[in-house]
Amino acid sequence: MYGPITYDIACLMRDAFLSWDEEFVLDITVRYWQKAQKAGLPVDADFGEFYRGVEWMGLQRHLKVAGIFARLTLRDGKPKYRPTRRASLAYIRATTHRYRELGPLAKLIDEIEGSEAVSGYAFGRV
Repeated sequence: MYGPITYDIACLMRDAFLSWDEEFVLDITVRYWQKAQKAGLPVDADFGEFYRGVEWMGLQRHLKVAGIFARLTLRDGKPKYRPTRRASLAYIRATTHRYRELGPLAKLIDEIEGSEAVSGYAFGRV
């Protein structure tokens, strides 16, 4: 099958049913990226860009999962899917708040869910 080069690693590292520590995700993703480069696969030369692609692919998958589970819960009356939906929403929130370009989506998700975005202040030396 043909698809984005980030799809396989996003499926493994950003699963809707399993959560991995961020350090582990980064380690495995770097290893995947390095091996893909050596194999001549068309991965971005910059790991940061590649990782963003992985995160955005994971986001797309989690949005799809959240939508399916919302339908199963709300329309089909199957509340047993609610916990998995929460896990997907946690990933969606974390990813959308990490990237400025996804800010409007983060705001929309927060509005739909009736929650407020986390904000804070950073202080440094002048």
